[in-house]
Amino acid sequence: MIPRYTRPEMTKIWEPENKFRKWLDVEIAACEAWAQLGEIPKKSLQVIRKKAKFNIKRIDKIEQTVKHDVIAFLTSVAEYVGPDSRFIHKGLTSSDILDTALAIQMREASDIIIDDIKELMCVLKTNAFRYKTTLRMGRSHGIHAEPSTFGLLFALWYEEMKRNLFRVQCSKETISYGKLSGPVGTFSNIPPFIETYVCKKLGLNPAPVSTQIIQRDRHAEYMNALALIAATIEKIAVEIRHLQRTEVLEAEEPFEKGQKGSSAMPHKRNPIGSENLSGLARIVRSNALASMENIALWHERDISHSSVERIVIPDSTILIDYMLARLTKILRGLNVYPDRMLENINKSFGLYNSQRVMLALIEKGMSRENAYQHVQRSAMESWSSKREFKEILKNDKEIKQYLSSNEITKLFNLSYYTKNVNYIFRRVFKY
Repeated sequence: MIPRYTRPEMTKIWEPENKFRKWLDVEIAACEAWAQLGEIPKKSLQVIRKKAKFNIKRIDKIEQTVKHDVIAFLTSVAEYVGPDSRFIHKGLTSSDILDTALAIQMREASDIIIDDIKELMCVLKTNAFRYKTTLRMGRSHGIHAEPSTFGLLFALWYEEMKRNLFRVQCSKETISYGKLSGPVGTFSNIPPFIETYVCKKLGLNPAPVSTQIIQRDRHAEYMNALALIAATIEKIAVEIRHLQRTEVLEAEEPFEKGQKGSSAMPHKRNPIGSENLSGLARIVRSNALASMENIALWHERDISHSSVERIVIPDSTILIDYMLARLTKILRGLNVYPDRMLENINKSFGLYNSQRVMLALIEKGMSRENAYQHVQRSAMESWSSKREFKEILKNDKEIKQYLSSNEITKLFNLSYYTKNVNYIFRRVFKY
């Protein structure tokens, strides 16, 4: 089943029609190269170019007998071309076609994913500036720490997606290599010119050295780039899920007209989109592990990697396309509640100022150990009695020896925590 947010262009990349088309492109390009060397008659090349076709149903039927997909493909093509088909696949081995064509498919998938990331980054940037000064409580271990802004959260995600964009761009180049060097990569029955010609025509680089296959560390790098994207998506999704909890409710996913949250409880508005993304991230990460297992093969090649790649590469690219599109939609329509954020800030009675108070006492001459002890004692009293932290500080005899009531009040100014937001934004967004 194809996820509904997946672009049709992505699924078409992995459909049999496009796969066999790429195989045929490689075969015809190889024939052109051979013709330039005078090894295939020009008339035969013209026939091959004109008549070379394939029939997917026929390929499937032939494969039931020969148990070899490339042979089935070549047989189907030969039925269209006729006698001149004897020149097709000259000097090649199956992986010359499979790996070179796969590189083209992965490049095409990369381009779509790159566009997806850029679209998500636009939404992240828009929200970062929209909520640049919107105060929210920063939390560590799930506990109130110090105030931050909601915009900084989006800036953080933007910067991380920027790194993901770079990783995909790099891994796209890593897998953009073709190989037409024969059964064990020695060019025994095919001159290097054929590989150079085909790769240049198809927008690839020739692999500097290969066995019967392109080495699978290239594919593993690509898959790990996708896994890191999935991890970032889950990171964002988990934050949304936490923020949508009833006890927090600082933001929540868009809830569309007619949408239902629960079959039993009509009041429910659940973060199902984010939960879905968290689950799918596990699949993409698992697929990356499978790609790592594909690196070690027997001698010049076995086919233990083949069955894995037929699943993990199409599935991961399709899923990442879907996940990026769905997250973009969620964040574009995210419901944000600044008043609730302020309400939550006030739930900890101003305790988030504890470090600032401690530093003020140190500046006044109190030792760090004593300052920490006095501030912690007052903080625990504030929490247990549910009284404002600054009022307890003002009534502490020892603290009063160092800080006046007015000085303590000034220490509880929320704007103190946003004074360097502009500086951070300039570093992230380069303005």
